[in-house]
Amino acid sequence: MMAMNERFEMRLDPRILASVDEWRGQQGDLPSRAEAVRRLIEVGLSRREKKVSLRDGEKLIALMLCEVYKHLKIKGEIEPAFIEEAIHGGHYWALEWQYSGIFHGHEDNEDVLSEVVDVLDMWTFIEQGYARLSDAAKKQVEKDAAPFGKNVSFRGFDGNNESEHLGVARFLIEKMARFSTFKGRDLNSHAPSIDTYRRMMQVFEPMRRNLTGGDLGAGAITQLLNAMTHPSRRGTPIE
Repeated sequence: MMAMNERFEMRLDPRILASVDEWRGQQGDLPSRAEAVRRLIEVGLSRREKKVSLRDGEKLIALMLCEVYKHLKIKGEIEPAFIEEAIHGGHYWALEWQYSGIFHGHEDNEDVLSEVVDVLDMWTFIEQGYARLSDAAKKQVEKDAAPFGKNVSFRGFDGNNESEHLGVARFLIEKMARFSTFKGRDLNSHAPSIDTYRRMMQVFEPMRRNLTGGDLGAGAITQLLNAMTHPSRRGTPIE
């Protein structure tokens, strides 16, 4: 995955900013303004290479569906008359302009998907294992894994800096009924979390091989929670 470490500032007039907000409001994961602008830039750049095109068979199918749509008097965001005129006139660009939410050019990165699944899997084991600990064992985890050993739960991904991870997680949980342990949570950690989870995953991977049908014990949970602390701060007294 390409690192995004270059940043620059830009100013937008209220009209353009309102259009950006309208566009991002149509996206399933409600990206931040910065992420929305980044995606729109990708869309703009991709238009130099990718244009909406329809083969003859696809045109026929689209027009037939328009006829069905009109016959059934379906009311929705898709306008069959507009699509028919765009196809008959060869104005395929108009489809992309009119339905930018469909032709947005964004596709989830497979590496991001894999990473999100790994993180959700890890936290499922952590939360299930922690829930089964005795009160005494939980107290010991709280002490040995301070400051992360209390109220152990998955906090999600940062909506500003990790919006693609957050969007994938929400889709998996809310729309696909996967990792139901986390259903109904906001999942916006409001703080960068990826680096923390990557450190935890380095500790978790060797454990996962021996977890078939089993739970994480207090010692394993403590190791994982301690990995949340950045190496530069390990051994630093907690104030």
